[in-house]
Amino acid sequence: MGISTGTGLSSGIDYTSMITQLMQIEAQPQDLLKNQLADSQDDAKAYREINTSLASLSSAAQALTGSGVTAARKASSSSTTAAATAGATAVPGSSVSFSVSQLATAQTSLSAGTWASSSDPMQAATSSTGTMPGWPLTVTQGGKSTTIKLDAGASLNDAAAAINKSGAGLSASVIHLDTGYKLQVTGAATGTVGSFKMTSDADPTGSAFTSAAPQDAIIKIGGMPLTSSSNTFNELLTGVSVTVSQVSAATDAATTITVANDTSAVTAKVKAMIDAANTALSTIRRNTDSSQGSPAALKGNWTLTNLASQMLTQVSNAVGGSSPAKAGISLSRDGTIRFDATVFSAALVADPTLTQKIVGGATGAGADNINYTPDDTIDTDGLASRLSSLAERASDSAAGMITNLANSQDARTKDIQKQIDVWNLRLASRKASLTTQFNAMEKALGALQSQSTWLTGQLKSLPSWSSSDS
Repeated sequence: MGISTGTGLSSGIDYTSMITQLMQIEAQPQDLLKNQLADSQDDAKAYREINTSLASLSSAAQALTGSGVTAARKASSSSTTAAATAGATAVPGSSVSFSVSQLATAQTSLSAGTWASSSDPMQAATSSTGTMPGWPLTVTQGGKSTTIKLDAGASLNDAAAAINKSGAGLSASVIHLDTGYKLQVTGAATGTVGSFKMTSDADPTGSAFTSAAPQDAIIKIGGMPLTSSSNTFNELLTGVSVTVSQVSAATDAATTITVANDTSAVTAKVKAMIDAANTALSTIRRNTDSSQGSPAALKGNWTLTNLASQMLTQVSNAVGGSSPAKAGISLSRDGTIRFDATVFSAALVADPTLTQKIVGGATGAGADNINYTPDDTIDTDGLASRLSSLAERASDSAAGMITNLANSQDARTKDIQKQIDVWNLRLASRKASLTTQFNAMEKALGALQSQSTWLTGQLKSLPSWSSSDS
């Protein structure tokens, strides 16, 4: 007689549909909460999208603060066999010419003994031009000694593996020559500092190996030598490192390294900052669009639209009396920032000091003594320092304005979700109550129908009578 689902047997009423409709009415307050939950989640997502774009702007701007503009240097080489890199301390206009007399090499040692197979025991050399290596083997390099042990009966391959695993800074290989197999050991470090010796109790002089001594790289500047343990010469010029790869022939012209300002690198950094600013502006506009039919989550949000206005103001205002337009930076009619790389590059060449002053600047740590946080100060005015400071105040991961707005939406989302969960319990209880009530009604109706059927039967069983019977 129950009606937990379907249609009542006694009444013929579709209780499932009826309860569903009643529950829809009961759930209207929860539906409102679900809408609020979706709105809060959309708000948090929008805030974080904007926050990400501003964090990117902050990073791009920071690359131009301090020495970010003035430190861009490049070093060029007149030879394909010498590569040069310049750091922030390199001096534009400086140069040096040299020839390469010698390249750096590592020590290579070859066993005096020869084996018929790489799997033969170390003691089974077929021939030897000197003493066989004894074990344990002691490697001495740079005043440090390492002992390498080998099990009895170990093969030539095992010996190479033991050396490689020893941590002695050596690389061992088994090589196959016309005469048989030999053990080759090579130092990891080039130059004379990488020299090593392998000895044992049975071979205290190290005669079990013949060695090609390591050598330093040598270049000559005006006939004067300069050595390096590797093929890289650090600080050959102030802030410049040079790596050579080939010895100069007697007929080769000297290699010349020249340092200059890296205009292209600075231009790329400025473009990256302007692109990041435009991305942030576009992201704010899209998420705050209040036009009719706009799906924006943060329609007309004053805090964000004001932030966008501040960004445009910071970029358009003069720096020390000079317009950013002199550095190729201006505002477009559509509210974006325009960057003319050609104008900027020309200005950087013509007046590097003024150009760097306009686009750069410097920020300082505020009261927290930590750089790139919301309380940063602008120590030297410039577009980069302005945008860095503004973006940090908004996007800092710990105390940024927009970070806090997103976090507040997260807290609101959790609170709404708790209310929805409570409603789930309440609605489940209400549905159970309605089901019980309708079950009781159906049961009562069934009982009445049974009684009606019985009375009808009783009446039919009574004898019939008519007026003629009287």
